[in-house]
Amino acid sequence: MQLNKLSAAFAALLGLTLAACSDNNSAPAPGAPAPQPEPEVPGLVLSDAQRNSDWYKNGAAAIASARDVAINNDRGAARNVILFVGDGMGISTVTAARILAGQLQGQSGEEYQLSFEKMPFAGLIKTYNTNQQTPDSAGTATAMVTGVKTKAGVLNVDETVARGDCAGSLQRPLTTALELAEGLGKSTGIVSTARITHATPAATYAKVPERGWEYAAPEGCKDIATQLVELAAGDGIDVVMGGGRRSFLPAEVTDLEGKTGRRTDGVNLIDAWKARYNDGVTNARYIEDQSGFDGIEVASTDKLLGLFESSHMRYEEDRDNDVAGEPSLSQMTGKAIELLSKNENGYFMMVESGRIDHGHHAGSAYSALTDAVEMAKAVQVAMDNTSAEDTLIVVTADHSHVMTIAGYPTRGNPILGKVVNNDSRGQPEAGVALAADGLPYTTITYANGLGHAHYGASTDADDRYEDPISAGRQDISASDTESAGYHQEALVPLGSETHAGEDVGVWARGPGSHLLSGTNEQSFIFHVMAHSGGLMGEN
Repeated sequence: MQLNKLSAAFAALLGLTLAACSDNNSAPAPGAPAPQPEPEVPGLVLSDAQRNSDWYKNGAAAIASARDVAINNDRGAARNVILFVGDGMGISTVTAARILAGQLQGQSGEEYQLSFEKMPFAGLIKTYNTNQQTPDSAGTATAMVTGVKTKAGVLNVDETVARGDCAGSLQRPLTTALELAEGLGKSTGIVSTARITHATPAATYAKVPERGWEYAAPEGCKDIATQLVELAAGDGIDVVMGGGRRSFLPAEVTDLEGKTGRRTDGVNLIDAWKARYNDGVTNARYIEDQSGFDGIEVASTDKLLGLFESSHMRYEEDRDNDVAGEPSLSQMTGKAIELLSKNENGYFMMVESGRIDHGHHAGSAYSALTDAVEMAKAVQVAMDNTSAEDTLIVVTADHSHVMTIAGYPTRGNPILGKVVNNDSRGQPEAGVALAADGLPYTTITYANGLGHAHYGASTDADDRYEDPISAGRQDISASDTESAGYHQEALVPLGSETHAGEDVGVWARGPGSHLLSGTNEQSFIFHVMAHSGGLMGEN
């Protein structure tokens, strides 16, 4: 019976469709009966409540905006390419950072959008290394800048090379997007809040089988800092800004903030960099503090090396405590674009928010999320100072972290706060939620790591490493979980919280950005940049 009803309904619908497709202006054949009016086709009508809903209106506006996006798939259409890497900025981090950013502006937070979330195209990226299900930053960064996945811990050598194998690495090098750009006469730049010799920034220029060779390497191989200064591609990197002075200074040299170098070969690579580029033709400038940064004269600066810390730069919320002063990620991004834009051939730049990762490792959601918010500001600076017509901007992460957003907190509850219920879940009354052990808990927790600690208003998340592991449940009833010094609870006790293995997001604007839609291997990012930026020359 049901089948007959369906068949009859389909036949009626087919008849209506055919009638609608016929030429209504044609005259009937002689002797044919006069055409009858077509019956009205019943249909659903949206209610006024639906049409007047802000959610509905916003969705309709989004469709209209998406329809107007122009797609440029021409090879080489992007004169400039900017790759933003939020180190450790997994999907949960993006979600929490979005909420925090909105709440800092007085909103409930959930509906807010970070700058890069407004980009027209987005997708997912698979992050595993060739030998690890959950990756490290060296292998992931290599994939993004060479188009080839490789092992954890190695930079720009293929997966056949054993980690730490100096001789093997010399036989199996991989060429990076930065080197290709240099070969085409483009300007190049690296900006990071981590040490500039750390895994992600180092992946743009160094080839080593051990990411730890930042300032020393076995005989026959060159350490990472030396490779930066001596890079042979083109005329070398034009703009370098980040931390990591210690890798460039001998152990007997003390810098302006009282920290000693790490090099045991006696070579001062800062002096070597100056000697290479101050040749009477090129105007090369070295800076190491905020005043030096503020004093940059863009028009007369051809090469820039800025090393603002002995090790990593400060967390964004801790930046005011720096002895000599240092610029923010967004400030460095803006200045780098000014300098690189002087080249009519265009440029390639990689910008890393390296300390998102470090905040998570220390179990400090506050530090990780505030650095992620600052990265979104840096992306906005790039969007404001470039054109979607000729600049491809890609925003992604190298891997995720084991931070979770859980419980059933009420809408607009502080993302760093304790879980607070409303009455929508059958609770007798709204209030702070209690777990089965009778204790409150936070919306954000970690699956592993050092665990709970509370350092009040301290903004340096690395303080956590000075105290023992305190994993498992704690009574946080009296703790201000929204304060800078609060470190979330963790389930599995470890000396440092770990990376996670799920896919990460990728967002893009500019020529070729639509190619990053869908779910792709991390190595695919290189191919999009190379195609859209014409980095492969005529090949």
